[in-house]
Order: sequence, then structure tokens, then C-alpha cells
Amino acid sequence: MRGENQSSVYEFLLLGLPIEPEQEGLFFILFLGMYLITVLGNLLIILLIRLDSHLHTPMYFFLSHLAFTDVSFSSVTVPKMLMNMHTKHKSIPYAGCISQTYFFIFFADLDSFLITSMAYDRYVAICHPLHYTTIVSQRVCIMLVARPWLIAHACALLHTLLLARLSFCAHHTLPHFFCDLAALLKLSCSDISLNKLAIFTVGLATIVLPFLGILVSYGHIGATILQVPSAHGICKALSTCGSHLSVVTLYYGAIIGLYFLPSSNNANNNNIIASLMYTVAIPMLNPFIYSLRNKDMKKALRKLLSKKTYSSS
Repeated sequence: MRGENQSSVYEFLLLGLPIEPEQEGLFFILFLGMYLITVLGNLLIILLIRLDSHLHTPMYFFLSHLAFTDVSFSSVTVPKMLMNMHTKHKSIPYAGCISQTYFFIFFADLDSFLITSMAYDRYVAICHPLHYTTIVSQRVCIMLVARPWLIAHACALLHTLLLARLSFCAHHTLPHFFCDLAALLKLSCSDISLNKLAIFTVGLATIVLPFLGILVSYGHIGATILQVPSAHGICKALSTCGSHLSVVTLYYGAIIGLYFLPSSNNANNNNIIASLMYTVAIPMLNPFIYSLRNKDMKKALRKLLSKKTYSSS
């Protein structure tokens, strides 16, 4: 850090999870296993979509980007957390902390936008099935992925630049397992009113508006199903939207639990648990949600395994 307004803080100390020291070995094994499942499961989804021509559709195009985002999102925080638990060396350099904050916000916002793009895809598939290929064209798919990348980068960069201008004086202990923006702001001895304003306005753009977009999409889907209620129509809608609805429920459920439920005496511990939910648990569960509930994914996996078996025999 340079200058007097960024005095002597060259690194931050991450206190990590609120667990007893003798339990760290058990939690290290648990979270290492969950992280490996996250990486392998999401990479398998990307591989299957890449290799199977039957999965070269808009829905799986969005899913492959979501899988990549989940791997990246989890990789921003979990490896550092595991290393700290294993080595007991819990410091992180100032530059590393700022970088971690940027990538955490970037992939969190990107996740939100991609889930919204997938909701729009499901809306068109059910409400306008005859015009699906025309509406959700290759150009539209690229736009629905490229724009989230640009907007997420702009939002993360804004937060990072506003964070970098703050001074932290001698306070450098973070009661978290990663460089959480809210936790960092609490350590600052500068005026953070501009940062809070950015969190409020950007939060509306990246969390609230996408969530409203998802609700509107599923509102139209529900209205379309109710116009011609039938067991076949309901089953088809559940087959088309079930996996995505599960992901939406998990993702926004964790965010609501983190930011909108009343604070308590254990507010910080609750924040850490909610953060673990959407940085560790949800990226791990997504491959299971999409593979176990999706006939096309299971068929592609069987085809890949049969090819491996045939080639090895």
C-alpha cells in the first residue's frame, strides 16, 4: 500500500470459519471433497455439452457457461480457505485481497445474469415454442452471454476501485474466510458512504432486477400452462424448468438469507454460513441437479462412458 492514507496495512488476516481448531482437519477434508466434486462435476457438464452434438442447443449453451462460472466462482475462495486451514497461515496480501474481492463480485454477478438468461430461454421455449429457434437464435444466445460478462466486469471493477481508494489504518483482521466486501468496509477508517451507495445501486441492477426478470418469466410460463391445463403440459413444463427452478431457489434463497433476513447476535456466523452455501454448496449441487433430472445429459454421459469402455477393450 502506498502513501499515508494507506498506512501500514500490507496484508489482511483471515480468521476463517467459526470452528474449533481440533475440528479443522475434518472440515478441511469435507470442503476439499466438495470442491473436487464441484470442479469435476461442472467440467464434466462442459465436456458432455462440447462432445455431444445433440446438446448443441441454446439451453445447454447457457448451462455450459453457468458450469464454467460455478467452477470459477468456487475457485476464487475455496482453495485459499483450504490452504489457510491446512497451513495455519491465514494472511493474504493487500493486492491479493483486492483481487479476490473483484473476482468474487464478478462471478457472483455473472451467475445471477446467466440464471436470468436461462429463465428467458425457458420462457420462450414454453410460451412461444413455434418461434423458439427464431427468437433464441445463435446471435441472441451470444448476446445473452456477452452482455452479462461486460456488465459483471463493470460492476466488479466499480466496487474494486472504490475499495482501493479507502484506508485501513492498522485494522487488518477479517472475521471471514475470504475478502468479503462488507467485512472490508467495516475495517476501513475512511468515509464509505460512496461504497454503500454503490452496493445499493449495483445490487439493484445485479440481484433485484434479474430476480424480478426470473419471476416475470415464470409468471408467463405459469399463465401459459394454466390456459390449457393438462397432465402432459404440466409434466413437460416441469421437465423443462425443474432443474432451473431448483438452481434459482438455492441461489436466491442463500442471498435472501444473507442480506434480507433480520440480523442476530450470531450475524457474522450466519453470514459465513450463507457465504459457504453459495460459494461451496450450490456450485457443487448444480451438476447433480442438471444431470440427475435431465434425460439428455444422462444419455450423453452413457454415450461417453460406452465410448471409453469400447476404446479400452
